[in-house]
Amino acid sequence: MQGREVLLGVTGGIAAYKAADLASRLVQAGAAVSVILTRSARRFVGETTFEALTNRPVYQRLFAPREHPLGEHIGLVRRADVLVIAPASANCLAKLAHGLADDLLTTAALAATCPVLVAPAMNCDMWAKPPVQRNVAQLRADGVHIVEPGRGWLSCGQVGPGRMAEPPEILERVRGLLAQVAPNSN
Repeated sequence: MQGREVLLGVTGGIAAYKAADLASRLVQAGAAVSVILTRSARRFVGETTFEALTNRPVYQRLFAPREHPLGEHIGLVRRADVLVIAPASANCLAKLAHGLADDLLTTAALAATCPVLVAPAMNCDMWAKPPVQRNVAQLRADGVHIVEPGRGWLSCGQVGPGRMAEPPEILERVRGLLAQVAPNSN
């Protein structure tokens, strides 16, 4: 993973704390990591955490002072070898499945030409709902890679499927995807 660019999108949900561990593991494996935090994610984890782990600024807003002249959503995905969204909330899955781009993360995902890997995380009742399963099926049909959520204790007190996959599992999927694509030259 040395020298590879990973764009990590973090959406809202208690599993956002695991994204910090994932970012750290990616950096330790040699990847350069940029992070996009959604507004909801910032309710669970802060930008300072990711800045310290990646030694890079955290991106949050579609319309903000810009580092990339064509817009953050374009600049960030042009340099990315892979886009990872972990955790991916039900809301994020729905936006991605339907091409809705109303924030920096979903706009970047729509502009991405690199592989996209999502790690869903939500309450087990939400995960079981037909609309969520349709959205996941649509994403798969669109070529998005899915790391299935695990089964276990959820913060809501229920036990079932919906836990975000553990960071080592996501890291291995990222390694696999990066092995299949040439390094980005942008």
